[in-house]
Amino acid sequence: GDEGFEFFSDRDPRKFIQIPWKEVNLVVASLIFKGKWTPRYAIQTKHNGMFKFSSKHPKEVLRMVRKYIDPDHIVRSLTFFQVMRRNFKWLFGRIGKILKIKR
Repeated sequence: GDEGFEFFSDRDPRKFIQIPWKEVNLVVASLIFKGKWTPRYAIQTKHNGMFKFSSKHPKEVLRMVRKYIDPDHIVRSLTFFQVMRRNFKWLFGRIGKILKIKR
């Protein structure tokens, strides 16, 4: 809507969330197959953290969100290999620090 992002569950209409556009900090889109398929997206708020969503037509939702959120605040999520590389770097850096302390 014009005031904020609204998400309703198909299974239980009593379960819904409303996030005002002023509270949205970042929108993270998960893109697969070089952007041909978007299975899910997440909205990071200023105060309440990250909310992950999936919908039947996520590309249309992201196009609508782009009307209200600056396109610089809509980003791609990291790929699986980028996450693994980051974790290995952290792990080996941690091991290196531990070995330096023991010497």
